[in-house]
Amino acid sequence: MRLFVGLGNPGTKYLRHRHNIGFMAVDRLADDHGFSPWRSKFQGQVSEGKLGSEKVILLKPETFMNLSGQSVGEAMRFYKLESHDVTVFHDELDLAPGKVRVKSGGGHAGHNGLRSIHQHLGPQYDRVRMGIGHPGHKDRVAGYVLHDFAKADENWLDDVMRGICDGAVSLAADDTSRFLNAVALRVSPPRSSTSRPGAGSKKPDGKSSKNAAPAAAATQTSTAKPAVVVEPADSRNALQRLADKFR
Repeated sequence: MRLFVGLGNPGTKYLRHRHNIGFMAVDRLADDHGFSPWRSKFQGQVSEGKLGSEKVILLKPETFMNLSGQSVGEAMRFYKLESHDVTVFHDELDLAPGKVRVKSGGGHAGHNGLRSIHQHLGPQYDRVRMGIGHPGHKDRVAGYVLHDFAKADENWLDDVMRGICDGAVSLAADDTSRFLNAVALRVSPPRSSTSRPGAGSKKPDGKSSKNAAPAAAATQTSTAKPAVVVEPADSRNALQRLADKFR
C-alpha cells in the first residue's frame, strides 16, 4: 500500500494558488484513475483506489500547509505504513515551471509543508517536486506562492498533470524513471524526424496537395539554351558556285 499526499491549503480561496499544485495533482489522479469519492478523515480528505496492482490512498491535509505533518502522520499510523511508503506532491521554487523531479529523503529546503512532515515522519519519504519557478527575490516568495497561476501557465500545468497521471502506475511501483519519462513526453514531446523541408504536404490518400510543388519538379527544369551549330564561311565566288552546280 502507498500513501500519496498532495500539499496545499483548504478552501476555494486557495484553490488555484501555486502553493496548491500538490492538491491539483492528487485531484487529477483521483479523477483520471477512477478513485473513490473524497471523504473526511485524518484531518483531511481521503480517496482510495488502485494504480496497477498497488493499492493507493490519496490524502489532502486540511490542517493548512504549516501543519500538514499532523494529517500525514495520523494516516500513516492508521494504515501501519513506513515513511518510505509515503510520496508527497508539492510545489518547488527551485525548479522551472513545468519541470518535475522525484527525490527520496533529504532536507525540506524551507518548505513549510515539508518541514511539518519532517517533524512527524522524519526525512525518509519520497517527494514529487513540481516546479513553479521563483519570483526572483526571497521577499516576494510568500506573495508569489499564495497567488493564482497566471493564464499563461495553463498549458504547461495541464501537461504536467496529464504526465503525472500517465506515469502514476509506474510511480506506485517505484519505477521513477518510467514515471518521469511519462511526464516528459507530455511536457516536451519529441519532434518528428521524418519531415523534410520543401516536401509537399500529403492528403489522406497519400497524394501531394495541388498547392505543394514537388521538389523534384524544380530539379528537372533545365536552364541551358539549345546548342547552336556554326557553319564555315563560303569562300567561293559566283562563277565557281555556278560551275559547281553542274559537276
